[in-house]
Amino acid sequence: QVQLVESGGGLVQPGGSLRLSCAASGSIFSSDVMGWYRQVPGKQRELVADIISRGSTNYEDSVKGRFTISIDYDKNTVYLQMNSLKPEDTAVYYCNFQGRRGNYWGKGTLVTVSS
Repeated sequence: QVQLVESGGGLVQPGGSLRLSCAASGSIFSSDVMGWYRQVPGKQRELVADIISRGSTNYEDSVKGRFTISIDYDKNTVYLQMNSLKPEDTAVYYCNFQGRRGNYWGKGTLVTVSS
């Protein structure tokens, strides 16, 4: 079983930045897919970005050029650097692990973009 703990959410003004972290309880292997999803009330959870191995990344169109996903295999931690934040980025952000050990979710961290 893999436990995921997110941190780094909070309140930020439009145009600001935040970095989310997701610490995994076990090792993350290069074959595992780590992702960040977000969800607002009344809508489905959507993929924001994911990463596999050290360089293969995928981003939702609205965050391309603003968000960057990265992974530190030594610390078993995945990050989401969010720049130029917009009010429409407001959501609960969830970390996701997909691999041979299964599919796991963190409990989420709230990001609020507001002036």
